Amino acid sequence: MAQCVQSVQEFVQDSFVPMVAVLCSEEAERVTRKNNLNFAELLRPFCRLTSEGHIRDPSNQLQVVKNLRICVNNLVTSPTTTSTSLSPAQRQLLSDVVSSCQPQESAVTNVVMAGDYELNFSDDCVKASTPWYSVWRETLLEIKTSKYSSVTTPWFEAYRENFLQSMPASDHEFLNHYLACLLVVSSTEAVPVEQFLKLSQEQHRIQHSGEYTNPKWFIPNTLKYYVLLHDMCEGDEQRADVVYEDMKQKYGSQGCYLLKMNSRTFSANVDEQIPDPWSQYLHKNNLHNQVNIANSSTFYILHYFLADEMSSSLEGHPLQLDSSMANLHNLSAVHTDLKKGAKDSNSPACAAGSHGACLTLNDHDYIRQFIQEFTFRGLLPHIEKTIRQLNDQLVSRKGLSRSLFTATKKWFGGGKAPEKSISEPKSTCGLLYPPEAPELQIRKMADLCLLVQHYDLAYSCYHTAKKDFLSDQAMLYAAGALEMAAVSAFLQGGASRPYPAHYMDTAIQTYRDVCKNMVLAERCALLSAEILKSQGKYSEAATLLIKMTSEDSDLRSALLLEQAAHCFINMRNPMVRKFAFHMILSGHRFSKAGQRRHALRCYCQAMQVYKERGWSLAEDHINFTIGRQSFTLRQPEEAVTAFRQILINDSRQTAKQQGAFLREYLYVYKSVLGGNEVSLPQLPLPCIHSSATRVYFGHERRLAEGEKQAATHVSLDQEFDQDLSAMWCHLEEQLVASANGGVVPVNFQPTQCCLNSQTDNLRHPLAVVEEPIIVEVTFRNPLKVSLALSSLSLLWRFTVDGSSSSKEMTEETITNEETSAVGVGNMNKYALRNYQQTLDLMVRGKQDLNILGPRLNLTKEDKMSVRHGPDRRLNPIITAPMPLMEVFFLQFPTALLCGEIRKAYVEFCNVSGVALCGLRVVSTHAAFFTFGSQATTPLSPTSAENCSPYKTVATPLQRASEATESLVSADDFRQPSGVIEIPIDGSILQPGQSTQLPLWLRGPDQEGVHEINFLFYYESAEKGLKISHRVLRHTVFICASRSLSIQASACRSSVPPHHCLDEKGSSGTLVFIDVENINTNEGGVREFHIVQVSSSSQHWRLHKYINPNKDKECKLGSRERAKLCFRATRCKPSEGTFSEKTNPITYGASSRISSVNLTDIAKECSELDLNIIVIWKAYVVEDNKQLILEGQLHVALQTIGKEATSLTAKEVPQEAQEMVLLKFKSDLPPPVILPSAEFCQLIKTNLHYPETCTHPFVQESLCLVPVTLTLSNCSLAQVDVIIDLRHKSSSPESLEVHSSFAWVGQSQYKLQLKPKEVLCLTLQACFLQAGVYNLNTPRVFAKPSEQSIMCETSQQTATPALIVISNA
Repeated sequence: MAQCVQSVQEFVQDSFVPMVAVLCSEEAERVTRKNNLNFAELLRPFCRLTSEGHIRDPSNQLQVVKNLRICVNNLVTSPTTTSTSLSPAQRQLLSDVVSSCQPQESAVTNVVMAGDYELNFSDDCVKASTPWYSVWRETLLEIKTSKYSSVTTPWFEAYRENFLQSMPASDHEFLNHYLACLLVVSSTEAVPVEQFLKLSQEQHRIQHSGEYTNPKWFIPNTLKYYVLLHDMCEGDEQRADVVYEDMKQKYGSQGCYLLKMNSRTFSANVDEQIPDPWSQYLHKNNLHNQVNIANSSTFYILHYFLADEMSSSLEGHPLQLDSSMANLHNLSAVHTDLKKGAKDSNSPACAAGSHGACLTLNDHDYIRQFIQEFTFRGLLPHIEKTIRQLNDQLVSRKGLSRSLFTATKKWFGGGKAPEKSISEPKSTCGLLYPPEAPELQIRKMADLCLLVQHYDLAYSCYHTAKKDFLSDQAMLYAAGALEMAAVSAFLQGGASRPYPAHYMDTAIQTYRDVCKNMVLAERCALLSAEILKSQGKYSEAATLLIKMTSEDSDLRSALLLEQAAHCFINMRNPMVRKFAFHMILSGHRFSKAGQRRHALRCYCQAMQVYKERGWSLAEDHINFTIGRQSFTLRQPEEAVTAFRQILINDSRQTAKQQGAFLREYLYVYKSVLGGNEVSLPQLPLPCIHSSATRVYFGHERRLAEGEKQAATHVSLDQEFDQDLSAMWCHLEEQLVASANGGVVPVNFQPTQCCLNSQTDNLRHPLAVVEEPIIVEVTFRNPLKVSLALSSLSLLWRFTVDGSSSSKEMTEETITNEETSAVGVGNMNKYALRNYQQTLDLMVRGKQDLNILGPRLNLTKEDKMSVRHGPDRRLNPIITAPMPLMEVFFLQFPTALLCGEIRKAYVEFCNVSGVALCGLRVVSTHAAFFTFGSQATTPLSPTSAENCSPYKTVATPLQRASEATESLVSADDFRQPSGVIEIPIDGSILQPGQSTQLPLWLRGPDQEGVHEINFLFYYESAEKGLKISHRVLRHTVFICASRSLSIQASACRSSVPPHHCLDEKGSSGTLVFIDVENINTNEGGVREFHIVQVSSSSQHWRLHKYINPNKDKECKLGSRERAKLCFRATRCKPSEGTFSEKTNPITYGASSRISSVNLTDIAKECSELDLNIIVIWKAYVVEDNKQLILEGQLHVALQTIGKEATSLTAKEVPQEAQEMVLLKFKSDLPPPVILPSAEFCQLIKTNLHYPETCTHPFVQESLCLVPVTLTLSNCSLAQVDVIIDLRHKSSSPESLEVHSSFAWVGQSQYKLQLKPKEVLCLTLQACFLQAGVYNLNTPRVFAKPSEQSIMCETSQQTATPALIVISNA
C-alpha cells in the first residue's frame, strides 16, 4: 500500500505549498555550482520550516502556521502548454520514475495474513496502513503488534510525487502560481545593485510583457526578495557587509538577505564526513536523463517487439500474450540487461562529484536560517497583506460587511456540514473569467488561506466560489472549488465538519466527463483515495481508483489498479480474490506500459491467491504470463519454473492451447539447457506416479512348452492382494517351521518377489547376483497432446565400485490423457535413483523416483506433522548366487468330478548354477494331491484311462456278503501333515538337472470352481548364505462337477447279545448308506458303478454286507439312488482294518482318549468314529470314445444316530457373521448343563418274544405272552437303571396300538448294572383280543451311579417290536 512516512494530513498539506521562483546572476550561479548544485537545488533540502509561523486573518485573529514547506524552482520560461494532459516528456519522466523504483531482490519477505491466505511481499520496509496514526515513529513501533500491515509501494509514491510536481499551472486555480521571486546576486559582482536591478527588470518583463504564458504569477505585485550571495573562500567579507547595508537601506531589512556560504576550503580535513541531504531530491529531478542514458535502447527495442507481436495472442484469455515461436526468437535477440539498468538507476544522479563539497555544517545552518527569515519576514507578511487586500476588494465590490470572514461565517454557520449533493450541470466548461473577476478574487483568497493553513476561511471562500461558479455554469472552476473545499474540510480536522467525499466525486466526474481533463481528475482521485484510506473506507477508495482507469494511460491505470487491489486486502474482512484479480489487471496494464518488472511482480503476488485453489485456467494464464515476462527479463530459470507449473497441473485447456504451452516450454527449456547436457534438469512430463513403481526380483517365468504348464509364481501382470499375501506368508511359515524342526526362526521374513506401495518396504530387499531386476514405472500424460518418448533408461548406482550402466528400451508413445505402465528395463546391479528420458525436439532431461514411505503415526510429533518412513524398494542388497528352480506340470486337469482320482506329473528343474535341496511343498488344499513313487513314473505319460489309482490283490474265496479284512498298522491312520517333502533321488537337485514325479489328484467334494495354491520350498546346498531359502508359487483353478452324494447313518443292532457277539463279546452296529447319482449328465457321464465300500477306521470294520438283492451289481443312472446296509463290528485294540483295495488319500481320524468324567462316559456310548470310503467308477463318453473315470468319496460317521454326508457343509453366510459382529456387549455365559442326548445311549435294550401267538379268546379272554427284556450297559461305569412299564404315551397312534394289552406283574424296576454288564428281565404281556401290537413300550431311565444329584435320563428306544396275536 502506498503509505508515506508522514501522515495523510501532512501528505495533502505538502501537495499544496507556496511557490517561489529563483532568478540568479551568472556569477551567483557560478558560486553555487562549486557544490554541483544550482541555487534552487541548494535550498531544496531546507525548505521545510522547523518552527511555527504566525499570520493574522482579516478579522485580526492570529493563525498558527506549522510545519510549512515552500517550493523553490528556477525561473524557466516555456511555451504555452495545455493543462488537460501531460506532455510526452512528462509521461516519459513518470514512466522512468516508476521503472527505476523496484523491490530489492534481497529484501526481507513480509507475510500479510488475509483470512486463510498468506501473502508474501518483498520490500525494503513494512509500513502501516492503519488510519488512526498521526506520528510515523509511533506507528513503526506499533507495527509489530498490529494486524493491519502491508508493504509500501515506493514506485507509486515516486509517481505520485512527481506527478503532483509536474502538473502544469492552470488559469482556474492559483495554487501552482508563483507568490515570490528570489533575486540572487554574488558579492563578487562589480556593482551588485545594478545586477539586482537587471534581475528585477527581467522578472517584471517575464511577468507583465505578455510574451510568456508560463510561468504563471499569483498576483501582479509579486514579492521580490533580494539575496546577496557571498563566497567565503573568494570574496571580501567586509565589502559584502557594506553592500548588504546599502541593500537594507534601499529594499528594507525585510526584503533582502546576506547569505554566506562555501566556508569549507579544500585544505580542510578530507576525512570529515558532511551529510548530503540533496541526493534524494536531485535523484527525482535528474532521473529522466539518467534513465534515458542507461535504458533507452532497451526500452525502445522492447517497445518495438511489443507493437509488432502483440496481435498474435493465444486463444483463451483476452489478457494473454502472444504465443508465436517467432516472438520468442525475436525476444532472444534482445541483449539488454534490465536488471543491470534497474541497478544503475538507483545510483545518485550526479555521480561525478558529491554535493555540497564546499559547505560546512555551519553553512547548512546559514541556509536554513535564510529560508526561515525569508518565510517569516518576507513571504508570510506578503501573503497576509494580500489576503487583507483581497478581502477589502471583495467587501467593497459586493457591498458586504467589512470582513468576508465574518460574513461567510455568518452565512454558512462555520460548523455546518457541507451539502450532500450537487445538481448535475448541463453546460460545458467553456466559460472564462477575466483576471479581475470577483469570483477569481475569492478563489485567490481561498488558495492563499489554504497555503498558509487557514483551512476554515479557505473552506468558506471555496464554498462561496463554488456557488458562484455553478450559477455561471463555469464547470472547470466549480470542480476546482469543490475539490479544494473537500481538501480544506479534511485538513480542518476534528468533528466540526466531516469530510465531504461527494464533493470529490462530483469534482472527479466533472474533470473527467465534462472538462475532459484527466490530469486534474487524477490529482483529485489521488488525494481523495488517500483521505478515504486514512478513514478506513477502503471499499470507497478502491471504487474511486478503479473508476479512474482508462485507455489513455496504461501506466496510470496499472498503478491505480494496484492500489485498489491493496485496498481490498486491507479491509476489515479482506477480499483476497478481488485483490488477486485486480493485481492481474494491474500486471496486464504494466505490461502494456512497458513496465515488465512491475508486471511480473503483480502476477507473482496474484499467484499466491490462485495457487492450488482449483482455479486451473487462472493459474495457467498467470504462469504463462510469468514465464513470458521472466524470459523477456533474462530470467530463464524462473521462466522454466512457471511453464513447468502449466504442464504438471491437470490442465483444462484445449489441445491447441496446451500444444502452444508445450512449445513455449520446450523453447525456453532448450535455451536454458543450451549445449550442456552433463547435468540434466528435471522434466515435468510425463507425470510419473512414483508410489506406483513396482520392482520385481528374479527371472521372468518361462512360458509353457507343449504339454507342459509352468508354475504361475509372481509376475508384474498380477495385482497385489493383501489377503492373498497373508495366505502366502502363512504357507511359507509352515514350510520354514517344517524345515527347522517345527520352529519358525526369530529373524524370519516372508519372501517378497514383487515390491509395490502395499508391501513392507522398510527393509532392504535381497537380490541375487546375475539375476535381473525389473522395474515398472507408471506414466500419465496430463495433456491432450501426444508425447513421444524414446531412449528411456534407468540411472542406477552400485555402492561398491560406483559403476553405472544403462540399457535402452524401445520407443513408447503415450496417447492423450492415458495412463501407461511400462517395464522400463532390466538391470543386473542395483540402487535405482533417477529416471532419464528424452523428449521430442531434441530436449533431454530426467525425472527422479522419489518414493515416500508410509506416514508415521506413532509419536505425538508424527501425529502433529506429516512424516514418512523409509521406502527401500529401490535399494536392494546383492547377495551370493542362489539356486533357482522352475516347476512344470504335465496333464494337469482343469475339471474333475467330485472325488475323482486323476494322475498328473510334475517336473522340477534347477536352472541355476547352484545345487538345491530340502524340496518341500505346502498347499491350501492338503487333501487335493499326493506324490507317487518316482520308480513307477513312465518316461512318456499316457492318457488318464490307463492310469488307475488302485491295484487288485488276490483274496481267499468266500461268500460275497462277507467282507475281506486287511490288517494295517496304526501309523497308516495318522492325519497327513500340511507340508509334504518331495521324494527326489538323493534329496539334491544338481545344477541343470531335472526330475519328474507322478502327482495323484482328487477332485474336491464340493462342486464349483476351486482356487488351489501350491508353495514350493527349496534351499541352497551351501549353508550360511544371506538368503536361507527360496519359494515358488503356483495357483490352479479346478472346476469340480457333481458326481455322487452319499449319506450314511449308524444305529445299534437290535440282535440280542447272546445271539451275535463279536470277538470282544459285544454286538455290532448297523451302517446304512444312501448313494445318489446327482450328476445331470455333466461332462458326458452316463452312469456310476459302486465298486467297493471300505472302512478306514482304527476301531471299526465292516463285517457283513446285508443286500436284499443278493449279489446284484450296484449301478446308478442320473438321479438314481441306492441303499446299502452293513454290519460294523469293533476291531481289536492292536488292529485296524482296511478293504482289499488301497486308497492313496487317507481320511484319518483323531484317536480317542479314555477318561472317567461324565462327558467321556456319555460320548463313549454314542461316538462311533467310523470312516467309510466308497469307491466308484464312472463311464464317460467323450468325443465318441468311452472313458472310465475312477474316484472315491468319504463319509465320517462320528455319532450313532446322527446322519453324515459326503458333501461338505457350506460356510456360514457373511450376513450371519456380520450380525454376530454387531453385538456390542458379550452375552452372559450359559449355565453348564449337560444335554440329555449325551446320556441317552447308556443302556441298550432288546425285547425277545415270539413273533406270532394263537390264542382261543372265546374260551379264555386273557392271553399271556412271556417277553424277555435284555439290558446292556454300553458304558465303562456303573449305571442305575429304572424300568417303568406303565403306559404314558399321549400319541393317538400309540394308543391304538397298545390300548388292548397291558404289562402284568411288577410295573417298575430299579436295577444297577456294572460296566458292560448284560441283564435279562422276564416280563409278561396280557392281550384281550387279537391284533398286531407294539411291545416296545417300556421306558428305561439311567444315570451313572456316582452322580447322586443327577436325574435319570430316558434312554433311546429300539425299533418297534411288533407281535401278531391271532384268535384260534
